[in-house]
Amino acid sequence: MALKVAIVGLPNVGKSTLFNALTETAAAQAANYPFCTIEPNVGDVAVPEPRLDALAKVAGSKEIVPARINFVDVAGLVRGASKGEGLGNQFLANIRDCDAVAFVTRCFEGGDIVHVEGRVDPLGDLEIIETELMLADLESLEKRLPSLEKKAKTGGDKEAGKTVELINLALAELRAGRPARVAYPKVSKEDDKAWWMLQLLTALPALYVCNVDEGSAATGNALSEVVAKRAAADGARAVVISAKIEAEIALLDPAERAEFLETLDLTEPGLNKLIRDAYSLLGLQTYFTAGPKESRAWTIHVGDTAPQAAGVIHSDFEKGFIRAETIAFEDYVGLGGESRAREAGKLRAEGKTYVVKDGDVMNFLFSG
Repeated sequence: MALKVAIVGLPNVGKSTLFNALTETAAAQAANYPFCTIEPNVGDVAVPEPRLDALAKVAGSKEIVPARINFVDVAGLVRGASKGEGLGNQFLANIRDCDAVAFVTRCFEGGDIVHVEGRVDPLGDLEIIETELMLADLESLEKRLPSLEKKAKTGGDKEAGKTVELINLALAELRAGRPARVAYPKVSKEDDKAWWMLQLLTALPALYVCNVDEGSAATGNALSEVVAKRAAADGARAVVISAKIEAEIALLDPAERAEFLETLDLTEPGLNKLIRDAYSLLGLQTYFTAGPKESRAWTIHVGDTAPQAAGVIHSDFEKGFIRAETIAFEDYVGLGGESRAREAGKLRAEGKTYVVKDGDVMNFLFSG
């Protein structure tokens, strides 16, 4: 399952610095002027998963294969982006095929970084970004609506009629100054696919990233607390990160990172929490396969059944699913692997209705 998260924000709030840290590269140019990033940078990042190391050790795996997540560094938005200001339409288009949006806000005062609005106001930043995305969604839907209404009325096109209903559902929120995601709870399960085919920018789940000064990386500050309250009110998530510190961590050897984090009173890089929060926001979880060849993490949705989990590996596994031999992670590691778990009665044969749990170690039997 390919997960893609757009990193969005005003110019000079730390987006590209954060992206560089995530990808442990200098792929995204970080400079102190607007529109430094024009083409979107895309980085493929391993999802931090300490359980994989434990599994590989027990299974004697030659290789460890983590799950992956893609981050897209979208150029800084400005007022008027929805109308093309600052090449805005080009930038907004890069968000449409993402699964979630991480809004990066500046939560530090001073320094030599120039804020495009001439002030430090993270809530103001969020308002500008959200407004531009809502305006873009409004324009997109209002352009599409007349032809779809005509198809539904004169041609009796049921699919067009359903799309019109969903568009009007979204427009009601957008015209009231609210993002389209507010309407999502009203969308039926049968219409879920059609809803996401609208490709609305403000329908995407949102994560607010508070870029703080180095001294506030472990505790946050008054500005990040304001953003956290806004996130709670919006049903979003907020995470505190110092992009500058994360960029420094990314340049260190793995052996040096723990020591550096300890000096900052941090137990882990903030980026690990960012990725975990993105997973949680999207309702995702992890299951494992383990053996002498490799130990691998697989990403699935919370609530997926065993056949659906098998289908993430290969569609044939889902089509020909027979059963899944399943061991809880704690039992697999605690008992010393599959054979001993089987002897202890901790290996379960699960059928098509089994709902996979986070951390399950699975082996699928299927007919070819």
